[in-house]
Amino acid sequence: MNRRQLLGAGAALVTTSAWGQTSNMGLPEAAIMESAATQTPIRPTSGPDYTPVVTLNGWTLPYRMNGNVKEFHLVAEPVERELAEGTTAFLWGYNGQSTGPTIEAVEGDRVRIFVTNKLPEHTTVHWHGIILPSGMDGVGGLSHPGIPPGKTYVYEFDLTKSGTFMYHPHADEMVQMAMGMMGLFIVHPRDPSFMPVDRDFAFLMNAFDIAPGTYIPRIMTMTDFNLWTWNSRIFPDIDPLVVNKGDRVRVRVGNLTMTNHPIHMHGYDFEVTCTDGGWVPPGARWPEVTIDIPVGGMRAYEFDAMHEGDWAIHCHKSHHTMNAMGHDVPTFIGANKSELTRMIRQQQPEYMPMGTAGMADMAMMEMPLPDNTVPMMTGWGPHGPIEMGGMFSVVKVREGIGADDYSDPGWYENPPGTQAYEWTGELPEITSNDSPKTQLSPRPEGNAKG
Repeated sequence: MNRRQLLGAGAALVTTSAWGQTSNMGLPEAAIMESAATQTPIRPTSGPDYTPVVTLNGWTLPYRMNGNVKEFHLVAEPVERELAEGTTAFLWGYNGQSTGPTIEAVEGDRVRIFVTNKLPEHTTVHWHGIILPSGMDGVGGLSHPGIPPGKTYVYEFDLTKSGTFMYHPHADEMVQMAMGMMGLFIVHPRDPSFMPVDRDFAFLMNAFDIAPGTYIPRIMTMTDFNLWTWNSRIFPDIDPLVVNKGDRVRVRVGNLTMTNHPIHMHGYDFEVTCTDGGWVPPGARWPEVTIDIPVGGMRAYEFDAMHEGDWAIHCHKSHHTMNAMGHDVPTFIGANKSELTRMIRQQQPEYMPMGTAGMADMAMMEMPLPDNTVPMMTGWGPHGPIEMGGMFSVVKVREGIGADDYSDPGWYENPPGTQAYEWTGELPEITSNDSPKTQLSPRPEGNAKG
């Protein structure tokens, strides 16, 4: 990989010195990313071909070749991550971001990963799901000593299987993972004809407890998280998954939160084709529209993008599609707050009563918030407020999207006759479904109706 290819991954990608000046005997460059935008993936220029992963609101770590070994450089360090516009968190991560950069390699590669520790305490890196020697497994005190602050350790192993994996610390784990230390590790098949796709998206689910008006996560939280994120990003600032109509699409999802997440995608059914344990044989797959991702697990599913439109993708736990959730808020549905409102407005004229008819009005009202706090529900679509937050994005399927084009195509315009409408007392002309795309399930023998 040359410097031009490296910088082509995104204008925000920065290296510590000139790429060509690095000695093979020294450390590889510690590239960093300062942007929270999804970076266009870098296609392989040598070795087996593969479709590179598109890390949602993230990027892929560049490497150098040293003989037959791919060398990467991870830097564990304090970072600032923009969770959404106007909301920043002070986290720990890798190479300038949380989550850290995606590591991509190919089945059969030997990798050498330099890990430099710029944290105030020791750390390690565990390569989750990857088969490797015990001493490279990254469990502090068991596999090897913790990496002291200011030191660099080397992990080196062969990638014996392809699949969807991740990396994270196994040192002071409660603190370091709660502070955002994690990343994706994708190993592509050596045979390009095995499980090929046109678009390959990936993200990690993580969660934070950050009090309104503050910047640092509360690391002692066990269940009451108030910010549910994909790659340390929350809606409406999670980028869309942009797809060309007709593409074969893979979505890889990892879960490093404290609870399971049922990920539901609208408009399609799909098959789960891979876990962090390996590829799922075709005979073991079944159709789904929601897949539950367990704690510490990864799932990859695939579909053919035949239906144009803007299709929601989200966690189906309702609190996980909200931002800055408060868990001690009373329910006022059905309450008469008119007299209370009158009295409060004598002292505070801007007071707005809320919650008596539900919480949807929160998505439409502009209310003062503490600094560095995103509204609980925010984000607008073509027809009004979307009333979502947290773990939510949109799969945007369009015809004519270029192979390397992941830019937002804007909102989908529904063709005439394909959008829900208000009934005004007249029914449209009765039609029947004679579409050749209709799938009729076969009836058991003996139950057929004439």
